[in-house]
Amino acid sequence: MTFVQLIDYRTTQPEAVDALLTQWIADSGGERTAVRTRVGRDRHDPQHFVEILEFRSHDDAVRNSALPSTNGIHERFVELCTEPPRFVDLDVFREEQL
Repeated sequence: MTFVQLIDYRTTQPEAVDALLTQWIADSGGERTAVRTRVGRDRHDPQHFVEILEFRSHDDAVRNSALPSTNGIHERFVELCTEPPRFVDLDVFREEQL
C-alpha cells in the first residue's frame, strides 16, 4: 500500500531548506526508498511549507528514516525551522489519476 508522509513546517530560510533537500537527494542515491517528493509553499503565508514524500509502503518509509543521510539532514532541517516541524503519516486510502 502506498504511504505518504507530510512534513508541515515553517522557515524564514526556504532556500537553505531546499539546498538540504538537494543534498539529501544526492547523498541518499541508491539507498533511499522515497519515490517522489513535492514541496509546496502556502500562498497566504510565505513562511509555511508542506513537503509530500511518497513511498511504496510504510516499511519503505521506516527504512528510509533509518538511513544515516536522512538523520543527518533531518537534524540540520529542524535547525532551519522557526518551530518544530509536524509529521503526518498517511496510508493512501484511495488514489486515482484524473
